[in-house]
Amino acid sequence: MLDLGRTFLQSVERRPGRLALVDGEIRLTYAQWYDRIRRVAGGLSALGLKRGDHLAVILQNRWEMATLHWACQLLGVIVTPVNWRAKGDELEYCVRDAEARAIAFEAISAEAVREASACAAIPRVAIRQAAGGTHQFEDLLAAAPPEEPFRAGGEDISLMLYTSGTTGKPKGVPRRHRAERAAAVAQVAQYSYAVGEVTLGVMPMYHTMGVRSLLSMAIVDGTIVCLPRFDAGDALRLIQAEKVTNLFLVPTLYHDLLAHPAFASADISSVTKIGFAGAPMNDSLLQRLDEAFKPESFVNHYGSSEIYTFTIDRKAPAKPGSAGRAGFNARIRVVKLDAAEGRSGAETLAAPGEEGQIIADLAGEEAFEGYWKRPDADAKALREGWYFTGDTGYFDRDGDLFVTGRVDDMIISGGENISPVDIESVLSLHPAVDEVAVAGLPDERWGQKVVAFIKARGPVDAGALDAHCRESTLPNYKRPREYVFVQAVPKSPVGKILRRKLVAGEYEKA
Repeated sequence: MLDLGRTFLQSVERRPGRLALVDGEIRLTYAQWYDRIRRVAGGLSALGLKRGDHLAVILQNRWEMATLHWACQLLGVIVTPVNWRAKGDELEYCVRDAEARAIAFEAISAEAVREASACAAIPRVAIRQAAGGTHQFEDLLAAAPPEEPFRAGGEDISLMLYTSGTTGKPKGVPRRHRAERAAAVAQVAQYSYAVGEVTLGVMPMYHTMGVRSLLSMAIVDGTIVCLPRFDAGDALRLIQAEKVTNLFLVPTLYHDLLAHPAFASADISSVTKIGFAGAPMNDSLLQRLDEAFKPESFVNHYGSSEIYTFTIDRKAPAKPGSAGRAGFNARIRVVKLDAAEGRSGAETLAAPGEEGQIIADLAGEEAFEGYWKRPDADAKALREGWYFTGDTGYFDRDGDLFVTGRVDDMIISGGENISPVDIESVLSLHPAVDEVAVAGLPDERWGQKVVAFIKARGPVDAGALDAHCRESTLPNYKRPREYVFVQAVPKSPVGKILRRKLVAGEYEKA
């Protein structure tokens, strides 16, 4: 299998004059970008980085970030991106854990770099004259390209992503060139991407979705339009100006696009393919997006950093809530919740309609092979040749998967297992509900009670929402026993609901 450096070279050789990258005033063809990538690769080599070393990067979605990513693919250096919002102690942990040999950063992350003592002992490449660098990015650009730029093979590690670490320390997820390339090729096929696609590069490149947008465009000789940090107005402007053809975003960003005052007048006609991942999309948002974009394909992509694709539903609005069926490189099962810890847990299948834990075959081409220096995490998640995702769900009688939440998010009330997602979907359809999250709070009688946290878009009270639930198909035992109106639903940087903050009372009431 081709490594990723040669994968990029394919596009350079096929269509050297095609536009590859847009970032503000920067517009680079494949030939122009490849020249810069090769020079940056030479600059990294001059810093002493070699095949198998880690380069930590704490950057927004700038052309420099994308260039460093590709330069590492040429050299066999492991690009190790960290959330650019990370604090000093978080960065310290990741740099030490990865044993990074250098770090690239920008002004917004300069304070974290300064606070992380591990960064003081390694070369620090400053982007756009950020304070605290030992080298400037321009130094890398001025370097001579290496005589032999292709130093990686399909079995080399391409990058290491860090999981969000909502509980405990984040875990490093090393991924090989072959797995990354297989995921990118599958992205092209499963989303029906055509040659010359244009995508909005706004999902962060420390997240698997952002990396996939970058790589899949190279597969189809396409264009990535960088948006360093999400702003709905800027996104709409770029969609119109650059004739963006596909969007791959988390539901929160789609919500913000539709809510922006400029959406009604924006020309979004170039967008023919949309996809989402990272979190469930409620029924209301699904319907509104379908009506607004009228896309040719509307993909619900369910996966993870560890195994990029679990399942795909290419016609998401046709069956709201469905995550579809196994992707081209995947096999999945749902196993009984009470059997997941046993030695034969992978063989104890849940019946259709029965909620259980979702597991995925580690033999799939997109799969990782284990966490970085975390045998404890491996022992918990990797068993019998399967990856135990920690997600709950069920297959319906058609064979489609429905993801209902996390094992840790399961509400146990009066002896009943209750998943938040079904309740959230019902409440999202009320016209006065803007966003909703459901969590289980301690209750003396029931153990836990179902509580709905509501961000309203119009006047509404608990009575009206309770009546809405009673009139729906929601079973009575799943009906919320309390409603809390909040200013905002707490989410991670990539849009996942942080239920632990709701349980802990870390929110602001409306």
